[in-house]
Amino acid sequence: MKKTLLSGVKPTGRPHIGNYFGAMKQFVDLQNGGDYTCHLFIADYHALNLIQDKNELERLTLDLALDYLAIGLNPAKSVLFKQSDVSAHTELCWIFDTIVTMPYLMRAHAYKDAEAKNKEINVGTFNYPVLMAADILLYGTDVVPVGQDQKQHVEYARNIAEKFNNTFGETFKLPDALILEYVATVPGTDGRKMSKSYGNTIPLFATREEITRAVMSIVTDSSAGIPENVYAIHKLFRTETSLKKFYEENSGKYKKLKEALIDDIDAYVKPLMERRAELAKNENTVAEILKQGSIMANEIASKKLLEVKEKIGVI
Repeated sequence: MKKTLLSGVKPTGRPHIGNYFGAMKQFVDLQNGGDYTCHLFIADYHALNLIQDKNELERLTLDLALDYLAIGLNPAKSVLFKQSDVSAHTELCWIFDTIVTMPYLMRAHAYKDAEAKNKEINVGTFNYPVLMAADILLYGTDVVPVGQDQKQHVEYARNIAEKFNNTFGETFKLPDALILEYVATVPGTDGRKMSKSYGNTIPLFATREEITRAVMSIVTDSSAGIPENVYAIHKLFRTETSLKKFYEENSGKYKKLKEALIDDIDAYVKPLMERRAELAKNENTVAEILKQGSIMANEIASKKLLEVKEKIGVI
C-alpha cells in the first residue's frame, strides 16, 4: 500500500530558485518515485493572513497552480486542489478549536515571531497551527515533507490528533514529518538564505535579463579566488565534479564565472518557462484540474469529517 503524502503551499508570490530546490522539486520527485499517493493543496485560506485583495489572491492562486504544473506536477499522479474548495478544512478546524488551549498555541513559532515584532496579531495567525492540523489530518496523511524549521507544524498536528483520539476515541492517524535532510539552504545574492523578505532572490520563471541582473548582483569576496556564494548557487545546476574543475581553472575571474552561472540557470529554466507559457494560454484547463482535484479531495475529507461528527455527537 502506498503511503499518503500531503503538502500545502501558500499563494503569496513569485517563486524563486530557493523555493524550487528547497521544496517544489522535492514534491515532484516524491510524486514520481511511486511510493506515495500525493496531495498538494493551494493554501488560499492561510494566505488570507497576508493577502486581503480579491484580484490579487485569484491571480496568485492561478499562478501557483501554473508553477507546479510547469515544473512537472502530474494530475494523474497527484491531487492538486484549492483549500477553500474543501469546506471540511475550516469545519474541522473549529472542532479542534474546542479542545486546543490558548497557552498551547502561544508556543507556535509564527505567533512568537509576530509577537516579538510587536505586530497586531490577527486571530488567523494565532490559530494557524489548528487549521494546518485540520489540513493534514483530514486525509489520513502518513508524511508531510518539510524543512527542519517547519517540523513544529507536524508536531502540532500529531498532538491535536492525539488529544482528539484520547477525548473522543481513535479517529486520526498520527502523521510524520518527512525531513528533507539532503536539501541544503539555498543562499541568496547577498549570502543570506534566499528569501523574498530579504530581496535577495533569483526568480524561478525568469527571463535571461532578470537572471543576469540577479546573478551579477551576487556578493563576492575579492580576496577569494573562488566566489563562495556564486559556487553555492551554481552547484544546484551542475555536478560538483565538473564545476570544481571549471572554477579552479577560472579562479579570480568573477565575471566569467557569473556568466557561466547565467548560462546554466537560463538553460535549466527555459523549458519550464515554455511549459508554463503554454499552460497559461488555456486557464480553463488549469481550472478544470483544480476542480477535479477538489472533487477527489472532498470525497476523502467529507468521509473523515462525517466520522468526526459521529464521534463528537452532532449526528
